[in-house]
Parts: sequence; C-alpha cells; structure tokens
Amino acid sequence: MRVLLSLLVLLAAPAAAQGPDFTAIVRDATASVVSLTGSPQPVLPDLPLAEDEEDPGVLREFLRRYYGPGPEQRSLGSGFVIEESGYLITNAHLVADGQEIAVRLADRREFEAKVVGFDLASDIALLKIEAGGLQAARIGDPAKLRPGEWVAAIGSPFGLERSVTAGIVSALGRTLPEESFVPFIQTDVAVNPGNSGGPLLNLRGEVVGVNSGFYSDTGGYIGLSFAIPIDLAMEVAAQLRAHGKVTRGRIGVRLQEVTRELARALKLPRAAGALVVEVFPRNAAARAGVRPGDVIVRFDGQSVETEAELVRLTARATPGATVDVELLRFGAPLFLRLKVDPARVAMPAAVRPDGEPLGLQLAPLDRKQRERMRLESGLLVERARAAAQRAGLMRGDVIVSVDGKAVSSAEAFAAVLQAAGKGATVALLVQRDGVRQFVPLRLPR
Repeated sequence: MRVLLSLLVLLAAPAAAQGPDFTAIVRDATASVVSLTGSPQPVLPDLPLAEDEEDPGVLREFLRRYYGPGPEQRSLGSGFVIEESGYLITNAHLVADGQEIAVRLADRREFEAKVVGFDLASDIALLKIEAGGLQAARIGDPAKLRPGEWVAAIGSPFGLERSVTAGIVSALGRTLPEESFVPFIQTDVAVNPGNSGGPLLNLRGEVVGVNSGFYSDTGGYIGLSFAIPIDLAMEVAAQLRAHGKVTRGRIGVRLQEVTRELARALKLPRAAGALVVEVFPRNAAARAGVRPGDVIVRFDGQSVETEAELVRLTARATPGATVDVELLRFGAPLFLRLKVDPARVAMPAAVRPDGEPLGLQLAPLDRKQRERMRLESGLLVERARAAAQRAGLMRGDVIVSVDGKAVSSAEAFAAVLQAAGKGATVALLVQRDGVRQFVPLRLPR
C-alpha cells in the first residue's frame, strides 16, 4: 500500500509542477496583437546572435532560412489594438525616427500606420490605422498584480509573429536608470528584440503591461524583462490623442534615498520617504517652504515610500493643481500646500530637420572629460535609441566629428545634419573606450 501511494505521488508531481494553461487566453488575445515593420533593410546583421559566420549556430541558421538572404521589411516590434476604431499602443522607441510604419494584423491584412504621437519618457506611442473588423484588447488593472503571479507575453521576437512566452511577475514598481517616470513590472517572461510594444497578459487574458525591454549583456534574454503598467500607458495614450504630447508636473527638488542610517540621523520613525537634498529657487517646493533635509512622506493624499515614488507622483500631477504635502523636518511633522509647476521635459538634442528626434540625447564634454579622453571637442552620447541605436551608437560614446566636421555642441551637430538633408547617410567619427571608429548614420526621410 505504501509503495502504491508513493507511486501515485510521483505520477501526480509532474502535473502539479506544470504551469497554467494559456491556450484559451492566447486564442482570445491574439486577434488584438499586431506586428510592426519598417523600411526594407537586411534583417540578419541586426540579430544579437553568434557573430562567427563560419559557425552561425542553429538559431541563426534557422532565421537565415526563414528570412532568406536578401533584404526584407525590417521587423520593428509589436503592438496591440486598444480601440476598434483603429487606435494602437506600442513603444515610442520603435517609431521615434519617423520612418514609415506598416501594421500587420492577425488576419494577415496590412495597413500603413499614422503616428498620432509618442512620449520618450514613458516609451509609449499611439498609432492609428484605417481598418475595420478590429478586436480591442481587454485592459486589466496592474495594481492587482502580485509577485509570483503568472503572466504571458505575445509579440514578434526576431520577426517571428505572435510568439507566446510565459513566466511570473518578479517584482513591481521597478525604477530603471533614466526611466524615473515609469514603475516597471519586472518579470522572467522571455522577451527578445521584436517583443517590444506587445502586451503582457494576466491569467484573465487582460493586458496589464506593455513589454518595453529586457536587461542583457549579450543582446538576448537572460531572465530580466520589464513592462510599462497599462494604466500609465493608457494615460499617456489619452494625452497623446487629445494634445499630441504629454504634460507632466514638477515641484523643483533633488531627492535622495532614505537609508537606515539617515533615518536615525534625521530622527525618522523608519527608513521611508523621499529626502530633499536641494530645493531649486523659484519653483513650487521653494515657494511652499520646503527645505533641504525635509523628508516627504505623503503627496496629494498618497503615501511616499521611496524617492522614485515621489518622482512618479509629481510627474502625474496636473500642472497648476494645488496639492497637500506631508513631510518630516528632523522628526517634526509639517503640512504644506504647493502649486505644481509644469515639467520641462528635455527632448533629444539631435533632431531631424523637420523636428522629429533621431533618438540621440547629447551633451558637450566638459574640460575634465576632454583632458581624460585627450579630445579637443566632442559630444557625449547620453542616450541612443531609434535610428541612433540601430546605427550602433551606445550610451557613453563620444561623437568627435560628422562628415569630417568637428562638433562641440548639439546645435552644431544638428546643423551638419540639416545640411546633409533628409535620407542622407552621414559618417560619424566615434570614440568608444579610447578607440575610434566611423559609424554610418542614415537620416530619416
């Protein structure tokens, strides 16, 4: 009898270890998922796979046979329908360079997409297609997500349309470098190039996030994927539809994390809140009387646990609105009211002649940087997305010259691009880790 019970337990264990069945969820959700393609370009050179052409590896050889050797329409990523009238959500970095975007539906129909607007700070873009018979995705509530909960992604990794991957929620409210506006959903769902802009689904088949990227030193999935909460994405989409841009709030402070040691020094009951390090003059916080050393613990009725939470709360506040702020000043509670200022969101410094960004954010080198790098001038790449990222530029690169002309300011850089003209390819002399190389950058038409 004991042997029989043990055998039954062993037979039941594999079934219990299996994850949930996503077949019904995927069947219902796939109709709202779309694939985005751009201008015809060779696909394979951009795949982050083995670079040894003599031994390309199984996956690269499979993709080579799948696509063929010639140029194909470049797979940009994914998106999904939010309204049957033709509005879609995807990632801003997929469409920010202004190229023509084609949308392919699940029923294989293709339409040219109009970019209603995009917001680089949240990485959300709103597209519109003129098509009938669309199915809108069901929108869920990301506030109900819990770490350990099962989720699934649908997208087009490496151009393989409507691929499904599943995993669990690893963490909530993640703040990534340079992305302080977004409380990312971290998952271990396999997300690769081409999944960007696609939906993250819960077990009810509802969209809870927009897959935005993954962390990897190799260019492939390693278990860290991030999605933008769908409520934030829908808020951004609504502003883009109404105004063509996104307006955010600002109170004018520089913040720091409250550690256990700082909490003790500042006479706080616990290590929580947003520590004010600097108050900028003639801004909302300065007018209200906020001082360095204050710890903001509530903003507009909502608890503040970290400095990242306060950044997001102020960003989502309506400029011109008056809000209540609760803070601790060396242990003593204090209540203030302040009027939120409009945020001055910096757009990428390098722009197309007609004003659309290339995806480059540049900064001139200061004296110490020039001395350390042994350069007379140059522009530091602080962010590279869209066309700049596809050209191979990376954060930390230094652009020394463009078409043989030395550049020391974003204005000089933009002037050279303006002179080159739409659709031209310019030669950037780039210094990376002390080594120089030329990088061709094709300007959008």
